[in-house]
Amino acid sequence: MKDHENLYDKIREILGHDPNHVNILEDNIDVDLQVEYFEFSKRLAQEYDEGWALGQAGFLDDPEYSLDNKKNLLARLATMEDVTAYRAIESYMNNPDEELRDWGLLALQESRMHIESHLLEENQVFISTGLGGRGNRLRYFVVLIGRDRTDLSAFEKQIIEKEFSFCINNYEGEVEEFKSSGYLATFLLLLPIQHSVNKVFLQGIKECNQFGDFLTDDCIVTNVRKLSFEEITGFIEKKIQE
Repeated sequence: MKDHENLYDKIREILGHDPNHVNILEDNIDVDLQVEYFEFSKRLAQEYDEGWALGQAGFLDDPEYSLDNKKNLLARLATMEDVTAYRAIESYMNNPDEELRDWGLLALQESRMHIESHLLEENQVFISTGLGGRGNRLRYFVVLIGRDRTDLSAFEKQIIEKEFSFCINNYEGEVEEFKSSGYLATFLLLLPIQHSVNKVFLQGIKECNQFGDFLTDDCIVTNVRKLSFEEITGFIEKKIQE
C-alpha cells in the first residue's frame, strides 16, 4: 500500500486553515460522469448567463423539455450563488428523469456548496469520489491479501473480520460489508477524512497478524468503485509478472 496522505491535512494546506465545512458527496456516482459534469458545468457558466438559467428554471419539471436542455440547465443553475437556483434543482430532484438522476445529484451538491460559501462567507470543500461517503467520512474498498497467496482458513477469515473491523471502529469508522474468497478478503467501509488511511489500515493488518502473520503488509485501497474478486486476482497476477 502506497503512503496515502491525510486528506484533512491536505485540505488545511490548500485553504490555509481548518475547513469548518466539508461537503462529501454521499452517493455512488461513476467517476467518469463526475469529470464530465464538472467540465461541462464550467463551460456552461461561460456560455449562458444567470438570467437565462433563472428564466428556464421552471422547465425542469416539464416532461416536454428535452433531456439535453435539462442537462444544460441543471449544470448552469448549480454554478449560481442563488437560493432560487438551488430550490429549482432541489424540486427537480424530488422526481428526476432517471437518465439524469446522478447528474442532478452532482448539480444539487455543487449548488449547495456555492450557497453555503456565499451565505457563510467561508470557503467550502466539495469532495466527490466514485464510492461516495457519509457525513465527514469517505467510503473505501479495501482488499487484504493472504501471505504467499495462500488461501485463508475459516479461522483466519474470522480473525480478519473481527480484528480489522475493531480497528476501523476505533477510528470512528464503520464497516459496511465484508467478503472473502481464496487468499483475499475485502471490506467496504467508511472512515473519517481526518484519519490517515495508511496508518489505520496498516494497524488493522498488524492486529490481524498477531494471530499468525498470515497477511501481507500490502493491501489494495480504492474509493473509485468496488472490485470483483476476478478483477483483484487479475491485478495481482499482473503486478507479480511485471
